[in-house]
Amino acid sequence: MVKIRLRRMGAKKHPFYRVVVADARSPRDGKFLDEIGYYDPTKDPAVVKIDEEKAQRWIANGAQPTDTTRSLLRQAGILKSIHEAKQAKKHEKNA
Repeated sequence: MVKIRLRRMGAKKHPFYRVVVADARSPRDGKFLDEIGYYDPTKDPAVVKIDEEKAQRWIANGAQPTDTTRSLLRQAGILKSIHEAKQAKKHEKNA
């Protein structure tokens, strides 16, 4: 299974995360398929930058976001746009 998850970067006590698409069996900071954004919790407010187009493409292809990544996607408004696109497609199909 392919997961959208966080990859920890940065120095000790100063975390910085990259949002990556990786095989569920690979280690946290190991090999990944694609990098779709980053998350910096040390800033105030926290910085979340995710490529919406890549995220939508990976989710459409079956990638499952982890709980934390799902929360970040929700903050960035990406999950809402995916939901709206599905609803529009559903209405087109029924009309």
